[in-house]
Amino acid sequence: MPEDEGRSFILENPWSMEGEEVLKQLNASRGGLAGPEAAARLQAVGPNRLAEAEKEGLLSRILRQFRDPLIYILLAAAAVTASLREWVDTGVILAVVILNGLIGFIQEGKAQEALSGIRKMLSPSADVLREGQWKKKDAAELVPGDVVRLRPGDRVPADLRLFEVNTLRIEESALTGESLPAEKDPSPVPPEAGVGDRTSMAFSGTLVAAGRGTGVVTATGPRTEIGKINTLVDETEPIETPLIRQMSRFGRTLSFVIVGLAVLMFLIGRFLHDFPLGELFLASIGFAVAAIPESLPAILTVTLALGVQRMARQRAITRQLNAVETLGAVSVICTDKTGTLTKNEMTVRHAVTARGKYDVTGSGYAPEGEITFGGEAVVLEDKEDLRLFLEVMAVANDSSISEEDGRWKLAGEPTDGALRTLGRKAGFSHDGYPRLGAVPFESQRKYMATLNETPRGERKIFLKGAPDRLLDRSAFQLSAEGSSEPLDRSFWRRRSRR
Repeated sequence: MPEDEGRSFILENPWSMEGEEVLKQLNASRGGLAGPEAAARLQAVGPNRLAEAEKEGLLSRILRQFRDPLIYILLAAAAVTASLREWVDTGVILAVVILNGLIGFIQEGKAQEALSGIRKMLSPSADVLREGQWKKKDAAELVPGDVVRLRPGDRVPADLRLFEVNTLRIEESALTGESLPAEKDPSPVPPEAGVGDRTSMAFSGTLVAAGRGTGVVTATGPRTEIGKINTLVDETEPIETPLIRQMSRFGRTLSFVIVGLAVLMFLIGRFLHDFPLGELFLASIGFAVAAIPESLPAILTVTLALGVQRMARQRAITRQLNAVETLGAVSVICTDKTGTLTKNEMTVRHAVTARGKYDVTGSGYAPEGEITFGGEAVVLEDKEDLRLFLEVMAVANDSSISEEDGRWKLAGEPTDGALRTLGRKAGFSHDGYPRLGAVPFESQRKYMATLNETPRGERKIFLKGAPDRLLDRSAFQLSAEGSSEPLDRSFWRRRSRR
């Protein structure tokens, strides 16, 4: 299909248009695209994948490990010693050169595999409305004009212009750096709005933290916001690090000095001492080989490789060994407007009931740690106040935590994730509480409520939210003994301010 037809699906500033106008310009409707039309558009715009940079060939990667002035000197020395039939020296020099190249080749290969993980940020599948029916489709098959719905835990499969939302909040820190999920609204925003202010859009690769939404695809693959970032990264011109520039200068200077001294030795021996030419030649070559620091490239490579391994253990991937050295030359660090670099993780450290304060150990979303009271580990069955507290926090909760590759990850709001982890640490399971209805959290209400059936067959409303909103709706509290007593409003206000 002609390239011009593919360009016809590119919209300027869709976030500033009404949802119906976007559908009209994309020649689409809320009922979704027909199968043949979607196939034709896929042929025109290409699959919904991030463009991959041209991979460096195996031979090129191998040869690049030997592009170093000191390596050139060592190879020249190996050639000279081989011509003199000094096979032991030749073998040692070549072993150093090969080991140096092998370490760099293996480490860079591992880093390349890790970097390819950025392409996993695109959702592998999506709920798409085709021919009036919702279908589960491979995200790579999405095209502009497709209608997609979003639910909690979904990764947005393409850039969408939202036209229906229900308390939808999306975690966009990969694009905006904001730690809190962005609240979405289908109303248009000004054309000049930045990515973080385009509340009528959902961007590819971001994560739905809460709520639901429906939107029309406006951009796929490299035309998405994350695709543009990927393209900029691929187009970045490589530059030499300070260490490489210093080593290049040192290698050239050392080469000139060694050759100059060898020539000077030859001339002095010939014209001042009248030594035979054969002896002078061997002596000059021997001096040159002895003056070359054969171990320097290997030491440098091993040192950088150790640095890369330490970075990898901290989950920082370095594509090339030399990049590790630049961290030591950093003079300016750019952070977000709060001056912090955050992990966007929350952890419950204390839980307060009428009985007192419970302390919680552990960090992150890993359900590893314990709950103590007065320095002693808590048995949940013996603390009815804590059990009821955890019941509310775990049941009125839309988040989930799961372990992937040895690391615990969250799908949902960080606050809900911390409460979910707290329940897991105490051994409380929210299974067996089927949800019958819910009032999702909104910033205007500042609370969330769910109607559930308990394992005992009872129906209960579970409510959690901001202290002021809960206190206004409460008349009683749970005593330390587990019975009902009048609400001590001043007590809870004091505790909430700490």
